[in-house]
Amino acid sequence: MGRLINVSNRVPLAKTAAPGGLAVGVLAAMRARGGLWFGWNGETCVQEPGKPEISTRDSLTYATIPLPQTLYERYYSGFANGTLWPLFHYFLAGFRYEDQEYAAYEQANALFAARLEPLLAPGDLIWAHDYHLIPLAEKLRALGVRQPIGFFLHIPFPHFEVLRALPTFAEILRALTAYDLVGFQTETDRESFLGAVRALWGSASVDEGGAMSRDGRTIRTGVYPIGVDVEAIGHTAAKSAGSAPVQRMMQSLVGRRLIAGVDRLDYSKGLLERFQAYRQFLETFPEQIGQVTFLQIAPLGRQKVQAYAQIRDSLEQSSGRTNGRFADADWTPIRYLNRNFPHATLMGFLRAAQVCLVTALRDGMNLVAKEFIAAQDPDDPGVLVLSNRAGAACELTEALLINPYDTKGIARAIQRALTMPLAERRARHATSLATLRKNDIHRWHTRFIEDLHAARGRAGSRRGAAPTELSAFRH
Repeated sequence: MGRLINVSNRVPLAKTAAPGGLAVGVLAAMRARGGLWFGWNGETCVQEPGKPEISTRDSLTYATIPLPQTLYERYYSGFANGTLWPLFHYFLAGFRYEDQEYAAYEQANALFAARLEPLLAPGDLIWAHDYHLIPLAEKLRALGVRQPIGFFLHIPFPHFEVLRALPTFAEILRALTAYDLVGFQTETDRESFLGAVRALWGSASVDEGGAMSRDGRTIRTGVYPIGVDVEAIGHTAAKSAGSAPVQRMMQSLVGRRLIAGVDRLDYSKGLLERFQAYRQFLETFPEQIGQVTFLQIAPLGRQKVQAYAQIRDSLEQSSGRTNGRFADADWTPIRYLNRNFPHATLMGFLRAAQVCLVTALRDGMNLVAKEFIAAQDPDDPGVLVLSNRAGAACELTEALLINPYDTKGIARAIQRALTMPLAERRARHATSLATLRKNDIHRWHTRFIEDLHAARGRAGSRRGAAPTELSAFRH
């Protein structure tokens, strides 16, 4: 088996405070297998970049390029996060489409392919990650690349009736057929993709095993729920519990119990509904007033996208209303922080929490839910309140599953979590922990890479669908 070439929109060369699921997964695969990680370095430039900069850090090899400023804005802030992100998360109200942004998306992927292709060797396996890079394999094939190329979507894949709101949805589907293996977080996501394929190319294009046929080729699909490093998180959380930041936080609670939420500031995370549910909780269960503190950590991200500025304002107003109504001289109901913390500190916070709220309106997986379980003390574990619209709900069935739009239901779940007997908490946690160990981060990348290697074979011609076939679905 040759090198593993990971490709993502962003390569986190700087040490990040709390890496997201994509970075966690790619780093685990790289540490296990070595290889090369290629992508954007986070910087912009005036002219089109030349050869990638090669660097080695912690025995891992990176190849990165900057992006021209205008291209970055139209590709990343525009099509990737202004079009695909809301569409794939079912937020049609925030979805928009512009031809020039789609053209920039194609151009950025062509640039990535052109700079990556000279670095490839015949035996390499190429693994592209997430919605930013859907056309990458198509661009690589046009350059003559015939190595196996896999794609993993870290976010949800929408149902066909949502997907077809995108004028270029057929081009997006066609681009995915240039891969040898396409992976998803859940079976629901895979079925949404295959349903769209059937709608566009007919039911005969997909076999009973979920493989699709296109232009005489076979493209395999699979479900690979991303996990966490259970043992490492448990060790980190236990060690961090005694650290100065966690101890200061615990002392500031003055014996009150802790409800925690950790999310990137994003409208898909259900933060506004969560704040409303917490206020509902205090109204419905007044005996809890002054007895609990809700700590919400929400680092800022994608601030140039208007929707994110709007949700920030809404959350500040919501937390202010709750604190203004319920706070006392020695107690603040909500501690809302728009800042990063080191990952170890976050794990210490999660270990200290009696309740973790994950109320995503739609989420590919949500690793915070899994990290909370892994961080807990098995002898006295906390309780996870988990959205049934997060991919993690397919595995963590022992959590208190809620509808993220049901604020009264979330309020009742918080109360149930706080009053749950120790024996029940231990039993639920033990079952969830066993699930996490079975599907940990190492199994995730091992399964995908093994399946991609098995898909090795002649890639053949990657001709797309005829223009008339695509245009029929644009109206």
